[in-house]
Amino acid sequence: MLRLHCYHGLLLLGLWAMGGMPQAAQGEEAKVTDTFRQLLTDEWEYTLRESPTFASYLGDKRYNDRWPDVSLAAIARRHEHQQQTLARLHKIDARQLSDSEQLNYRLFEQQIQNDLEAYPFRWHLVPLTQRDGIQDESQLAEVITFATVKDYEDWIARLRTFPAYMDQTIALMTAGVEQKIVQSKVVMQRLPEQIKKQLVEDPQQSLYYKPFLSFPEGISDADQARLKHAARAAIAEQVVPAYRKFATFFDEVYYPACFDEVGVWQVPRGREFYALRARQFTTTRLTPDEIHNIGLAEVKRIRAEMEAIVEQVKYEGTFQQFLQHLREDPKFYYQTPEELLNGYLALCKRIDPQLTKLFRKLPRIPYGLEAIPQHIAPDTTAAYYRPPAADGSRAGTYFVNLYRPDMRPKYEMEALSLHESVPGHHLQLALATELEDVPEFRRFADFTAYVEGWALYAESLGGELGCYQDPYSKFGQLTYEMWRAVRLVVDTGLHDKQWTRQQAIDFFKQNTAKTDLDIVNEVDRYIAWPGQALAYKIGELKIKELRRRATETLGDAFDIREFHEVILRDGTVPLDVLESRFNAWLAEKSKQSEP
Repeated sequence: MLRLHCYHGLLLLGLWAMGGMPQAAQGEEAKVTDTFRQLLTDEWEYTLRESPTFASYLGDKRYNDRWPDVSLAAIARRHEHQQQTLARLHKIDARQLSDSEQLNYRLFEQQIQNDLEAYPFRWHLVPLTQRDGIQDESQLAEVITFATVKDYEDWIARLRTFPAYMDQTIALMTAGVEQKIVQSKVVMQRLPEQIKKQLVEDPQQSLYYKPFLSFPEGISDADQARLKHAARAAIAEQVVPAYRKFATFFDEVYYPACFDEVGVWQVPRGREFYALRARQFTTTRLTPDEIHNIGLAEVKRIRAEMEAIVEQVKYEGTFQQFLQHLREDPKFYYQTPEELLNGYLALCKRIDPQLTKLFRKLPRIPYGLEAIPQHIAPDTTAAYYRPPAADGSRAGTYFVNLYRPDMRPKYEMEALSLHESVPGHHLQLALATELEDVPEFRRFADFTAYVEGWALYAESLGGELGCYQDPYSKFGQLTYEMWRAVRLVVDTGLHDKQWTRQQAIDFFKQNTAKTDLDIVNEVDRYIAWPGQALAYKIGELKIKELRRRATETLGDAFDIREFHEVILRDGTVPLDVLESRFNAWLAEKSKQSEP
């Protein structure tokens, strides 16, 4: 799973990448091209100003002293700006742009239209989940590089203005209560414990104080003492009181107003909203019913492969008993967090050297492995990936969950690592970050069906990379594929067909070997984040379809390394764009292969 924080509803629009732009065309075409590029430049700068925390994630420090304005007025203003931007775009004659610029135009337009379509449903009134939100805003300190006195002063400035940011968030949630656009109680019941971790008596114990626990060389003792004192004061006088206010609001106002049942069908125009989410997350025109049925068919197919492995290992018992055996037998689990982390490290070191078998081009930006922070580990998934900084100053990071190692099976670790690091998220997203002569929004676009579809497809490459030698590990890979197929059924079940949470949990348990902890966390994730989980399997199926077509069409001329280069070369794109670009390559390649 990719984890990238940016302000909800802002577009990742374009500034041209460092390294220079191509020479402008001549005459009228040059004017059109220059106008389009200027629009992309303006919108990228606008995005960074409006979403300063997103800028911080990219490594752009210009706005490190502020939080985003998440007031209702600001959100309405940004919506109006997007309407004006789309009108400005439509005044540009795309026919006078080069092929590469027309692709930029198409993607730019689609991102704006997606946000404009979603705005009337007012999901921005739900600014947090049990996995992400202002209760965990302190994690921003983990991605900022603190190298100068100004870096620390900017963080202190953010701490001092935190109450205004909190008040705006509370106002959003209050409007959500009034309009019945809220989360379900079953997922929000996790929040009080998360908020409690921010209510410290000693400011030095605050998660916001972490940058002041150590300083780089070059910052004087006097500056260190001054900065520490200012940070302690800001945390004690601004940050902690803001969280106390939030805790009271949450307990007395928000939580009581949350839904007793689960599913976004409960909000105004909920099923219509979910159908839109399904289209946007999958970048297809599939309906929730069609996706549900695809999921059922995939569950049936994968189940047959899993049962074949049960026979292979000569297990005597039912399929359900085998799943329970995998959940309970201690031989499938590490005993300590340290052993689990070392197991992941060894696995990554084994996979990395094998990549050249399947890829011509590997990213220059490295990745690291870290434990998920303890304060969020109990409420999040088995792992996630954080992309590198835009300028390469921060590597990509593969975060693994070390909470309850007795619930983290060894047989899932290969598939999980292939997904989150290489050749999954890190390989794809780092290559996208390194794209040259493209607008910035192309380097940081977030079409989930492509991003997550690629990562799930990457799991299927394990056999070609020397993984899955053990039948239990292969079963783990099938468990992960089944997990994504189950998502199609469960997510649509919860949000479109009014399934109960227990129905979703039961369906999950009947078809996967995932542990109870993972299953509950996963189902609660789907409840809080409607539609996102649909992207994985739909994207993977499309990439596998394209590979199958290339293999059948080209025969002996098929080169897996060339195929992967084609799939990855344009960065993150919608599935229809991916297919059209693939079709053009396949047609040209077929001509070259003719005798």
